[in-house]
Amino acid sequence: MRNPLFHISKRKTLPWYSSWGIRAAAIILALVVCGVVTTLATGLNPLSVYATMFDGALGTSRRIWTLIQNLAILLCISLAVTPAFKMRFWNIGAEGQVLIGSLAAAACMITLGGKMPNGLLIIVMAASAIAAGAFWAMLPALCKAKWNTNETLFTLMMNYVATQLVAYFVIIWESPKGSGSIGIINPNTEAGWLPAVFGQRYFLNIVIVALLTAAMYVYLKYSKHGYELSVVGESERTARYVGIKVGKVIVRTLLLSGAVCGLAGFLLVSGTHHTLTTSLAGGRGFTAVMVSWLAKFNPIWMILSSFLLVFLDRGASEIATIYGLNHSFGDILTGIILFFIIGSEFFINYELKFNRTKQKEETENV
Repeated sequence: MRNPLFHISKRKTLPWYSSWGIRAAAIILALVVCGVVTTLATGLNPLSVYATMFDGALGTSRRIWTLIQNLAILLCISLAVTPAFKMRFWNIGAEGQVLIGSLAAAACMITLGGKMPNGLLIIVMAASAIAAGAFWAMLPALCKAKWNTNETLFTLMMNYVATQLVAYFVIIWESPKGSGSIGIINPNTEAGWLPAVFGQRYFLNIVIVALLTAAMYVYLKYSKHGYELSVVGESERTARYVGIKVGKVIVRTLLLSGAVCGLAGFLLVSGTHHTLTTSLAGGRGFTAVMVSWLAKFNPIWMILSSFLLVFLDRGASEIATIYGLNHSFGDILTGIILFFIIGSEFFINYELKFNRTKQKEETENV
């Protein structure tokens, strides 16, 4: 029987510079492949296309500020799903939890705007959004803890319920009637809007997410709760053996996850868009899964992975506009780059070992 040419084995933990070297090599190779695809498909100079992507994301101070704002929202949602993922609870419902938080914030904004001081209204909106997001995540958590339901399907299906709830209230609150949208809420009074700081409307969003990132890093790495959810993620049997109440940890962790999603919903309504739509989350609940996974559940590294995805998205939009290409072409380039980055993780965690010695011995024996 002939031995295989190679086999795959688990690597020992690589030094950080080696793992990032592999990722850098993957990005360079991805850019080369994207350049070939661009030339063959469009006839454009790939260097010009890359320059346009860079300009679209970072070409002006306004574009930089917008990119940082988008990064902050994506990072916030990524931080939300990370505790659950680290516990091996696959919370695919971040999109719905963000929408429910947005709905709660918008409801307070519409019904209480002008009836209380703006500072108090913002606090009430934030508290309502956080509570709504936590409640939406608690439902699948309780079912998982008590009856071991499939959390992936449960949280995924709740996204659709949340979307329809938002659609229902958009019709109730639509302005003007028959428009099918709410429009900008409180445009004259700006009641419930986060105030601009240093002349920048998104400044508070960014500060809040920066503080949240630091807090989540400390929580996951140094707190007792962070340790317990890590143990549950490694082995529920081991967690029970050492006295950890697994059901309690599941519910507590999902409450935190949903609460942070609700906070993201509040930031979208109060700090960014000042309106409510069914597409307000913009698919970030699913993109956050990739951000968290690429960063290996480390909140600090999530800043880089969030930046990469936001940069690629902004750049793809720019080349579609400048060159008159279908937006899908930009998405193709983004997909190629992400494919290589995700594929590089295989070579970080595993290595190919070729059986050259054994094959040589077999040849000599023959």
